[in-house]
Amino acid sequence: MRSSNLFRLAIVGLGYVGLPLAQLFIDKGHTVYGIDSDQAKIASLRQGLSYLSDLPSSDVQGMMQTGRFHIGDSFDVVAGVDTIIVCVPTPLHPNLQPDLSYVRSAAERALPYLRPGQLFVLESSSYPGTTEEEIRPLLEAQGFVMGRDIALAYSPERIDPGQRQYRLEEVPKLVGGVTPACTAYASRVYKSAFMNVVEVSSPRVAEMAKLVENSQRFINISFMNDLSRLCNKMNINVWEVIQAAGTKPYGFTPYYPGPGVGGHCIPVDPLYLMWKAKDCGVELPLIEASRRINDAMPEYIVQRIEDMLLLRRNQPLHESRLLIVGITYKKNSNDTRESSPVKIIQHLLRRGVQLDYHDPLVDEFRLDQIHLKSVPLTPSTIQAYDCTIILTDHSSLPYQLLVDAAPLVFDARNALGDWSPGGNVISL
Repeated sequence: MRSSNLFRLAIVGLGYVGLPLAQLFIDKGHTVYGIDSDQAKIASLRQGLSYLSDLPSSDVQGMMQTGRFHIGDSFDVVAGVDTIIVCVPTPLHPNLQPDLSYVRSAAERALPYLRPGQLFVLESSSYPGTTEEEIRPLLEAQGFVMGRDIALAYSPERIDPGQRQYRLEEVPKLVGGVTPACTAYASRVYKSAFMNVVEVSSPRVAEMAKLVENSQRFINISFMNDLSRLCNKMNINVWEVIQAAGTKPYGFTPYYPGPGVGGHCIPVDPLYLMWKAKDCGVELPLIEASRRINDAMPEYIVQRIEDMLLLRRNQPLHESRLLIVGITYKKNSNDTRESSPVKIIQHLLRRGVQLDYHDPLVDEFRLDQIHLKSVPLTPSTIQAYDCTIILTDHSSLPYQLLVDAAPLVFDARNALGDWSPGGNVISL
């Protein structure tokens, strides 16, 4: 096992997790070999251009200029590194079963190049048991003895796109190896980049911890979405309720409603946990109920818009022109994976609604066979729509302009809370 404080790392998957992780290790003086099958990403990085909203192109250029960031699609570089970190997607099949095809592919393609003395780490979110049940047998079939010939560990990614409060290195890093020696090796690597490394007793603990983190958010946000429907029926401002409850100095953590939970982690990880629980003969009804609530939110938002147009403008939904503001799953991120705003757009288009969108972080995107481009926000363009619908509350949006120019605004994020919603503004 390597004893030097500087490492050569291969990071498989250069997306929202892998690329920031590569930057952190490079900033700490390490050498990183980035591997990705997406040729567009590789070409973009080689041109010094970023495809992540959290990582400016100037940072990519700085990474390339160090001479310690090498990118490509070949796994042959694995033979020359100390550590292999896998950060590939773990989506769900349509039947809600885990899809580990990317993880298996990454491990299988790395296998021919693995050698004694290396560390193999999985960071992709998955169900408890994945590291030991999926990765370990592949390594042992090559003759490697865990903790002696090769180290194997799980360390969940905790990247939160769009948040500015904590730098990546400040977020505690969980590490669980299949043996104590594996944990020690992984801990040493991550301590060279992260300020706080937390060792746990096994990969299963680390895997479970990640799913628990996101399942808690999933359940609580879904509860607030359910509560928003009740508050609307009772003519109570749900945002004021949350603010009032939040004055209690203990025992209450504020969560907020919205158009639905999105992204790759929060709506997916709880279903990984639910699948594994069923495999163990245990039911998790809270997660199942939360899934149903979350899945129903896009249709509920559309119904609220339809009711509002009839009440305020005496206008049927299908005869209206709508402007959607924000299509990413969360503020200050350009990630549209599992985005509820996109699902709402799909519902509206199926209803025959004419619509456009504006998102400062997504210039264009394709939805089924429709190619949409972000429209500029000017007084004249905003006034041309019957209703403006705020679905993602990016910090850079001109909210005062929306309030002043739009005939009607539906605010699903309480982005206009400081503008005292009323008049032409309706909140979720």
